[in-house]
Amino acid sequence: MNREMLMLVDAISREKSVEREVVFGAVEAALASATKKLQGGEVDIRVAVDRETGDYETFRRWHVVANEAGLQIPDAEILLFEAQEQIEDIEVDDHIEEPIESLTIGRIGAQAAKQVILQKIRDAEREQLLNDFMSRGEKIMVGAVKRLDKGDIIVESGRVEGRLKRSEMIPKENLRSGDRVRAFIAGIDDTIRGPQIMLSRSAPGFMIELFAQEVPEIEQGLLEIKSCARDPGSRAKIAVVSYDKRVDPIGTCVGVRGSRVTAVTNELAGERVDIVLWSDDPAQFVIGALAPANVQSIVVDEERHAMDVVVDEENLAIAIGRGGQNVRLASDLTGWRINIMTAEESNAKHTLESDSVRKLFVDKLDVDAEVADILIAEGFTSLEEVAYVPMQEMLEIESFDEDTVNELRTRAKDALLTMEIAKEENVEEVSQDLRDLEVDGKGLNPELIGKLAEGGIHTRDDLADLAVDELTELTGMDEAQAKHLIMQARAHWFND
Repeated sequence: MNREMLMLVDAISREKSVEREVVFGAVEAALASATKKLQGGEVDIRVAVDRETGDYETFRRWHVVANEAGLQIPDAEILLFEAQEQIEDIEVDDHIEEPIESLTIGRIGAQAAKQVILQKIRDAEREQLLNDFMSRGEKIMVGAVKRLDKGDIIVESGRVEGRLKRSEMIPKENLRSGDRVRAFIAGIDDTIRGPQIMLSRSAPGFMIELFAQEVPEIEQGLLEIKSCARDPGSRAKIAVVSYDKRVDPIGTCVGVRGSRVTAVTNELAGERVDIVLWSDDPAQFVIGALAPANVQSIVVDEERHAMDVVVDEENLAIAIGRGGQNVRLASDLTGWRINIMTAEESNAKHTLESDSVRKLFVDKLDVDAEVADILIAEGFTSLEEVAYVPMQEMLEIESFDEDTVNELRTRAKDALLTMEIAKEENVEEVSQDLRDLEVDGKGLNPELIGKLAEGGIHTRDDLADLAVDELTELTGMDEAQAKHLIMQARAHWFND
C-alpha cells in the first residue's frame, strides 16, 4: 500500500505539473483530516510521510500557551507549566507531540481523501500561477469579465483570475460578462479561499498607471506623478513634476490636442482630470491644487498640519467646489488640511485668536493689555515662545529693556510649570476604564489622556456622551478614529 501511495504521488505530480513535495503535503493533510474526524473534538493532528519509503507516522499535538492566557481549545492546547513538566526547556508557542496509531489507507474514505488531495493540488496550481503572474511586475491587469460573484466581478486574464469588488468599481459603471476591462492590481488577498488578486478601478494608483502608459516621459524618468486624488467617475487631480527643464510637465501629460489626458478620461468613464504642478513649497503646492480658484493669501499652521486659505467672494464657490469636491481633492492631493474662508472670515478668526492670546498673556504673565499687544505684534502666540525664544530676539523689541525681558521670561516659565502641575493632577483623575480603551490596538497614550482630561473627559461615560466632531476638535484625531473610540466607550451600554 505504501508503494502504491508513492506511485500515486508521482503520477499526480506529473499530471498536474506540481512538485512532489506539494502532493506529499496534500496526502498528509488528507490523512490528518481523516484521523481528526475519528478522534473527535478539536484535536490537532500531524501526519509525517517518509518521502522515500512511503511509511508514515501520526502525532497528536498540543500548542503551548501562557499560564495566564488559560486554555481556549482544551483538546489542542496545554499550559506552559504543565508542558515544562514533560520538557523542561519548552517555551510558549512550541508544540508537544504524542505518537498515536496511524490509519491505514484502506480505512480512509477514498472519495474524501481524493477531494482533499485534489483541492490542495488546485490551490498549489493557482498559487503558482499567481506567483508567475505577479513576478512579471505588471501593475494593470487586462482581461475579460468571466462572471459575477456576490456582486463582485471576476476578471480572467489567461489562466489567472482577479476579483474586482463592487466598492472598487467606478460608480454607475456597468460591466457585463465578456466585456474587456483594465484594472489596477491592488495586491494579493490570502483570506479568500486561497490567494487571490484584488483589483481596483477607483484607486489613485490606477490613474497614475494609466498616465504612465500614455506618457512615455514618465517611464523615461523625465516626469513623475507625485500624488493623485480621485472622486472616481467624477473628478481627479494629479500632481506632476519635471526633472528636465525642457519638458513642460502639464503640457506633456495633456498631450497634443489633449490626446493623452483624453485617453485616460475615456478609460475612467469620463472622469475629469486637473493636472497640477507639484512644488516642495507646501503653500505653493496648495495654491496650485485649488485651481481654478484664485487665492488671496495663505496662513500655514505647521503644528496642526493645516492651512487657512483666503479667497474673495467670487472665488469662494469655485475653491470649495460642488459638494466640497474641489477642496477635498486638493486636501487629499497635498496631504494638508485646507480651510477655505473669505477675507472677512479670516479677519474675524485672526481677531478671535488675538483676543485669546491677549487674555492668556494678561492672565498668566500678569501684564496689562498694552504689553500683551506688543508681544502679539512681534509674533508671539504662546507662553513657550516667551519663555524659550532666544534672549537676543526679545531684546530687539524696542519697547522692552533687558530687565523687562528677564521678568517676562521668568513669569512665563513659572506659569508653564504651574499649568503642567495642574495638568498632571487633572490627568490623575482619569478613570482606569477610560485609560484601558484602545486606539490602533493599544491603550490610550499619555498625550491623548492629557487632551481628554483638559477637555473635562475623565470617565468612560464622559467620552461616550461626546459627538464625533467634538472628539476630533478636542484631540485632533481623524473622524474614523474618533468614531471607533466613541463606539468602544459606548460598548458597555449595550452589553449591560
